[in-house]
Amino acid sequence: MLWTAHQTGFHLAPGQRIGLLGGSFDPPHEGHVRITLEALKRFRLDRVLWLVSPGNPLKAKGPAPLEARISAARELMQHPRVSISGFEALAGTRHTARTLALLQKGHPGVRFVWLMGADNLAQLHRWEDWQEIMRRVPVGVLARPGSRLAAQGSVAASVFRHARLPSSAAPLLPLSTPPSWCFVNLPMSDLSSTALRAQGRR
Repeated sequence: MLWTAHQTGFHLAPGQRIGLLGGSFDPPHEGHVRITLEALKRFRLDRVLWLVSPGNPLKAKGPAPLEARISAARELMQHPRVSISGFEALAGTRHTARTLALLQKGHPGVRFVWLMGADNLAQLHRWEDWQEIMRRVPVGVLARPGSRLAAQGSVAASVFRHARLPSSAAPLLPLSTPPSWCFVNLPMSDLSSTALRAQGRR
């Protein structure tokens, strides 16, 4: 099934460079904002879409209600080149590989880039069809404090070491043929959704 721009909230044109930042955003925080703004700049993206997931399959406990998380994300991330969407709930998928396949089918010619923090690269091999993710779209990895060594020594980094671009080539990532990924070191905030939940700051 394909969805209209009205349903998804996306208005994408062939040739655009679109970053995709997925997650539960439970809650969204300044770290998400910093990653997004740096990704726009470092990878020369036209837009970034926040894909607020119904839930993380790797986490036993469910997140706060989806609409509440989307509302909080929109309140926090107010930028003309960033859109917040619950596309995965609309599409009925909770796995990134399937989400990417549906987005590519619905938006031919758009140059999607999957964005993630370095902490997610460290555990990417636990994701369903993780190698398909790497082979489907370029991946931009943004370093977060304390996760750089684990990420660069991860299973995914090892398996796809031949596909890594130097950080100096970050602007070329959206134009590259997957598998391709680029790791950029950033002076990031150490805020995390897990820490904020522990403080009761949903």
